[in-house]
Amino acid sequence: MPSNTKTIIVAMTEQRLIGAAGHIPWQIPEELRLFRELTSGHTLIMGRRTFNSIGRPLPDRRTIVVGRRMPATPGIEICCDLPSALQLAESGAGKIFFAGGVGIYRAALPLADQLSISWIRGEYTGDTYFPPFAAKEWQVISEGDHGLFRHVLYRRR
Repeated sequence: MPSNTKTIIVAMTEQRLIGAAGHIPWQIPEELRLFRELTSGHTLIMGRRTFNSIGRPLPDRRTIVVGRRMPATPGIEICCDLPSALQLAESGAGKIFFAGGVGIYRAALPLADQLSISWIRGEYTGDTYFPPFAAKEWQVISEGDHGLFRHVLYRRR
């Protein structure tokens, strides 16, 4: 049985807002630093549109992109669906992070062992929301206040 911890990593508002017209609605450098710190040395699984919004493979991370219309790109591995991406990720060492978008999050919710959520403070507008999830299924493991956001790590009960 694979021992890779599977974590959904996401920044969202209390209303579960995660995107606006294909981009993140806020610019919070400290939250991006936390994302880098948590995911460096591990595997990221993301959808094609999320990868395209980033524009390049992120350094020090194995990047697996799920997409049927994804051209071959140096520095990434491509899978046509989440089960094959997960199988590929589990063949390696380290943690697995599901890094969006909403389709990946929706499919990964029943598979994830942990949720790593940066709860963004403030009012933002957008058009993309994290799928609903049952809070009672998750236990808080750690949390930290970072001013413009609060980071909470949850483990499945």
